[in-house]
Amino acid sequence: MTTSQPSRTDARTSVETVFRLESPRIIAGVTRVVRDVGIAEELAQDALVAALEQWPRDGVPDNPGAWLMAIARRKAVDLVRRRENYARKLAEIGRDLSETAPPEEPSDPEDIDDDLLRLVFTTCHPVLSAEARTALTLRLLGGLTTPEIARAFLVPEATVAQRIVRAKRTLATKNIAFEVPYGPDREARLGSVLDVIYLIFNEGYAATAADDWLRPSLCEDALRLARLLSALMPKEPEVHGLAALLEFQASRTAARTGPRGEPVLLKDQNRSRWNRMLVARGIKALSRAEATTVGAPGPYVLQAGIAACHAHAYSYEETDWRAIATLYALLAARAPSPVVELNRAVAVSMADGPAPALEIVDTLTDEPALHDYHLLPSVRGDLLARLGRTTEARAEFEHAAALTRNERERELLLERARECGS
Repeated sequence: MTTSQPSRTDARTSVETVFRLESPRIIAGVTRVVRDVGIAEELAQDALVAALEQWPRDGVPDNPGAWLMAIARRKAVDLVRRRENYARKLAEIGRDLSETAPPEEPSDPEDIDDDLLRLVFTTCHPVLSAEARTALTLRLLGGLTTPEIARAFLVPEATVAQRIVRAKRTLATKNIAFEVPYGPDREARLGSVLDVIYLIFNEGYAATAADDWLRPSLCEDALRLARLLSALMPKEPEVHGLAALLEFQASRTAARTGPRGEPVLLKDQNRSRWNRMLVARGIKALSRAEATTVGAPGPYVLQAGIAACHAHAYSYEETDWRAIATLYALLAARAPSPVVELNRAVAVSMADGPAPALEIVDTLTDEPALHDYHLLPSVRGDLLARLGRTTEARAEFEHAAALTRNERERELLLERARECGS
């Protein structure tokens, strides 16, 4: 059953839109058959080509996603049949493909959800580098093209293409199982999955390089992945914690830049421009995280709690900085890092003044991990300025400006340096 025939242009637009939305599920479902994400992506593309040929002629199907899934899975079955190692594949899959036709649509939607979850854990497998995990996840789960990923991360298309090809090859040659791990393996692998999504979001939230401070499309992709994972893993508090954290942070997007695209710091943001719907989603996700937490909360739940403190405050001054400092202390105990300590210092400066905070920051100046981290001299400069040590503060801001690769942020830091000299 199909709708009336659309124009060729409308049909092509429908194909591309449906494929972008459905491609993660199609690739996941086909990977279960062929056990290779690279081949699964190729078969999904074959289904796309078939749709581009047939939909303009025959009309768009009533259930276009199921149509694409059926075509891709049928092609997967044909491929397995042609392989010389067909018998071994039958044993692995555990069903007779020669007697089982692929269904027109999944009989149990939860099966597809399970496949999506397997695909998430596969693309974020620790055997891949962080860069490869990010590129492959955006390609297969985010639906981004290679040029789109290259533009988002400001790297050549060839570099992204190589990362994706090598990632697929690595997964195939190392025989990485298409599965959701359990027990300790699952906990270890889940951290990798969450870190990849958070990395994607952060690159959009505060771009490390180039002229723009924000890349909203990357934030949107990461938020979509976090929501997807939250729906697929409802009993995992850290998944809900990450979703809550991203909802809270995304809610500030409209207030984080000025009329010319310049960065607006948290203390100067117009909070009436914060997206209250996203704040509400964040509160709901954090409640789910807290309800499913057993024992001490995890790092993402704690970070979401910090973001919630900001979301509940009507102004920067009314923020419960003492609660934030306490949460950062818990986070430092749970997942110690110099960056967490630096953030704790900022909270301490607001709760107890700049002097004790400067003591914390000064213990971090020799940390190798923060050697080229521009926020260290930036925070130190702010604390020195508040203590009236403007000459030292100016030097710190200039140092921070020299370290950042983002032009908008450099302009902001140089402006802070000029203020200290006036």
